[in-house]
Amino acid sequence: MLQCDAISGRINAKMITIAIDAMGGDHGLETTIPASVNAIDANHQINLILVGLEIQIREKLDQLGCTNKDRISVQHASEIVTMDDPPALSIRKKKDSSMRVAINLVKEGVADACVSAGNTGALMGTAKFVLGTIRGIDRPAICAILPRMTGSTYILDLGANVDVSPEILFQFGIMGSQLIESYEGRTNPSIGLLNIGVEEDKGDETIKEAAELFKNSSLNYIGYVEADQIFMGDTDLIVCDGILGNVALKASEGVAQFIMSVIQQEFTSSVSKKLTALVSKPTLNAIKRRLDHRRYNGANLIGLNAIVVKSHGGTDSVGFRYAIEYALKSAENKLVKRIGQQIEARIETESIQNIQSTA
Repeated sequence: MLQCDAISGRINAKMITIAIDAMGGDHGLETTIPASVNAIDANHQINLILVGLEIQIREKLDQLGCTNKDRISVQHASEIVTMDDPPALSIRKKKDSSMRVAINLVKEGVADACVSAGNTGALMGTAKFVLGTIRGIDRPAICAILPRMTGSTYILDLGANVDVSPEILFQFGIMGSQLIESYEGRTNPSIGLLNIGVEEDKGDETIKEAAELFKNSSLNYIGYVEADQIFMGDTDLIVCDGILGNVALKASEGVAQFIMSVIQQEFTSSVSKKLTALVSKPTLNAIKRRLDHRRYNGANLIGLNAIVVKSHGGTDSVGFRYAIEYALKSAENKLVKRIGQQIEARIETESIQNIQSTA
């Protein structure tokens, strides 16, 4: 078992321990360490293991003047998975990477969850290789929460699976449904398939066959949904392949940033508009908060045998902190255990129903 060198004190086993891939993402330590320090200061029920180049991590902690060093430990890892590394390379050649070591800590029970902003393909491939998947699940998926006018919408997959079968899309629906029930207590959440139209004749054969599987199940399937319904609709879970999901996510983030930039430009373009901005500051701050995609940073790699949260690679320390807190909540809710039990029972039930409906 890997041993972690604590900065001071000893990690309390009763608390939630999260392994942080400190070197991952576009900005590495400049994002992960400030976020970790802030998360520790704000959440007294967690311990963090910072995984990566030990000297650099400790130097950054010293620069920030971390006051809760008794709840932070450092695990050295000599390699880094870059954002361009092929997943197979990271699995075969970089066995001492910060990403791999952080996932190993979860596998060995040293940590309850792992958070990484690193290479998505490498993270999914490594996590699946090391941790394995829940019985009955062919492929894990990336599932995130997005805001809507009232409440929130869960969407998967967001980039882990490019080529999917109807059966895999159906498994996504089961996993996402159980995630929502376990995570938020919403019973029988509504499910829609993301498509280019709501008419039944729209879409390719894969999505049409997936729709039939959903129709013949006990899931609360409401039909096809279009992309505008992600934020303006009332569907609890939207299922799609990784290409559609990732494009929808990145486009929505870009639109949010565009809107905020336009608002800022307009309110700073003249003296009179600057005065108007001062008067409107409370409202502008509220709008900024609602459109801030960092608040929804962090996506579960659902379907794995442990909690792994993927942070956006380009996020800042604020966004990465939200990913840490998302992992904390997932661990506190014992999501993997609860979802695993429910998915196993649900898949067996759905399989029987599908066989009977086609007999």
